Amino acid sequence: MYARPLGPGAQLVPLEPWRAAEFLANLDRCRTHIAPWVAASFVATDLASAETVLRRYWQAQAQTGAGIHGIQLDGVLVGGVMFVSLDPETGVAEVGCWLEPAAEGRGLVSRAIAVLIDWAFRERGIRRIIWHTRSANVRSINTARRLGLSFDSADEAGDAHAEPMEIWAVTADEWYGRRDAGEGASAASVASVASSDEEQVDAVGVEFLDAFTNADGRKVDLGTLESLFVPGAVIVGAADPARVESVTEFLAPRQELLTGGELTDFREWETSRTTAVSENVAQRLIRYAKSGTRQGVSFTGGGTKGMQFLRTPAGWRITGITWSDDAAAGGGGGGGGE
Repeated sequence: MYARPLGPGAQLVPLEPWRAAEFLANLDRCRTHIAPWVAASFVATDLASAETVLRRYWQAQAQTGAGIHGIQLDGVLVGGVMFVSLDPETGVAEVGCWLEPAAEGRGLVSRAIAVLIDWAFRERGIRRIIWHTRSANVRSINTARRLGLSFDSADEAGDAHAEPMEIWAVTADEWYGRRDAGEGASAASVASVASSDEEQVDAVGVEFLDAFTNADGRKVDLGTLESLFVPGAVIVGAADPARVESVTEFLAPRQELLTGGELTDFREWETSRTTAVSENVAQRLIRYAKSGTRQGVSFTGGGTKGMQFLRTPAGWRITGITWSDDAAAGGGGGGGGE
């Protein structure tokens, strides 16, 4: 029996077969939410199948250590993490996760997965961890990035109607090398028991900006970003006069631009940031860069964005954003640009 703290009110716990009823209740609360992203064999539909799923993982744990672990929030199972596979002979392991929508935005999956990765490298001699996800699963890809994994390859769908898949990966040398150098979101920061408010705020900010990327075949679904905002949040673009928009008003035209073919190979990323947290509010000021191709013409640019946050029962949420592209920037269309 163990319990690993993951932050305020949250912990990582064993998910044994006798907890099948709790597991099934968790699945019932997030069934529709996770169905597009997880294997059908995982999404149990009754108590017997829920126990079968858990028993399968515990049999694998007895053989290789490839088990399943639950994430509890305030005593309720809200999701979990697992080794999809773990092969000591090849030195490769695959990790996976699931989570209820109400528990998103707290960094729980990132910290729980980091525990698994660290254990696999240290205790089982695994040399490479992979993360297999659909290209359209923006949250999953953002989690891989926060963990310090890098894009490895894309799986071309054999069925024309199937969605493309991506593999993200990290080696043991990369995992510990970045941690020792203090770079990125490696084990030292992500697996920290008391993940700081600043890290959680930064994670939300990074997820927002990264969602606008359509480079490398990435699918864009900006509708998923609305859950990062409090009701009534506004986004203000520097202009004369300033443009004040609701979240929906801001996202809708950018969704069309990023999926309609006019703007391609677009990506936007932070180049610097300053984050300040005071009790239940936070401010984040970033510089961003961007690049892409609009109507066949390549461009680069940059700008400044100010983000305001509020601590809510669901985690840190954005209350407002102000942004301004640099005067020389052209062709934008992402998180900050036109």
